[in-house]
Amino acid sequence: MNVHHELINWYQTVKRDLPWRHTTDAYTIWLSEIILQQTRVEQGMPYYHRFIETYPTVTHFAAAPEDDILKLWQGLGYYSRGRNMLKTARQVQDEYGGKFPTTYQELIKLKGIGEYTAAAIASFAANEAKAVLDGNVYRVLSRYLGISEAIDSTVGKKLFRQAADDFLNKKNPATHNQAMMELGALVCKPKNPACGTCPIRPGCYAFLNNATTALPVKSKKVKIKERYFNYFLIEDEGKILMNKRAENDIWANMYDLPLIETPLPTTIDELAALPQTTEIFGSELIIKKVFPVVKHILTHQHLHVRFIIWGKKPPAMKPNWVFIEVENLKKIALPKVVFIFLDNFLN
Repeated sequence: MNVHHELINWYQTVKRDLPWRHTTDAYTIWLSEIILQQTRVEQGMPYYHRFIETYPTVTHFAAAPEDDILKLWQGLGYYSRGRNMLKTARQVQDEYGGKFPTTYQELIKLKGIGEYTAAAIASFAANEAKAVLDGNVYRVLSRYLGISEAIDSTVGKKLFRQAADDFLNKKNPATHNQAMMELGALVCKPKNPACGTCPIRPGCYAFLNNATTALPVKSKKVKIKERYFNYFLIEDEGKILMNKRAENDIWANMYDLPLIETPLPTTIDELAALPQTTEIFGSELIIKKVFPVVKHILTHQHLHVRFIIWGKKPPAMKPNWVFIEVENLKKIALPKVVFIFLDNFLN
């Protein structure tokens, strides 16, 4: 069996009709690759179209304020991707005159572009013989070749890089890379892979040895941090008190509500008695309503979020607080959990 021939034939028959597959424009491919990192195609597609329509060229993107990028990114998660995209666009504008580079060696030097994205753009835009390695490709290679080294280990990363390079169809790298990613997405899934429809099943180590559930191997378990957020909703004559977040935490430079974070769950009475609560709001307890705690799950953090309607303006404003008119809230970037609460509360 010619595995490359079977793989590409299968891809040409079943591939999804995705807009970024009809172009060799590096900017367009870059947009799609960043948006789809850790994001399902059906979720990322609307964002791709909005970004293309709003910023048709990298020059348009580079000129955008960060707040506008974050607002357009709202709801997609992993907001650092949006911020890094702006850095990349501005670097391309400054160093390449707004012409997105297409060689791996140039791409890998750009801020916010790692090995995978550089290989993907170079391959799809210029047919450069660079193998892509994303989660789908790791899974296909591990199962097909029978690689049991952990994909998240130092040794494993080097081993898979060499395996991907060796397995690459160097005569047609762009289509090969697309086919490998499509095979992992549609057939060689993490759970319940559709081996019966796999074009390269006859040579697959995992299929022949009943090892699809054992491969690929991961050595590290993600450590989850539990955090407890108490948000205060404070209204004043059609305005909401908002907090502009700092750069050293989740949701950097986005807006949320005034917040008191506690290391453990607290009752309302315990929260009201905390020094930081009285420092901000004074000793008078003016709680109008307390909403049930909601759990908001991020990759490495679980947020336990409670919203509290507070009855009066705080005696002193913090530097990063600002009252924003209700009708203008739609213009600022908000974390999903805050956006949903405000949308339900105000409508």
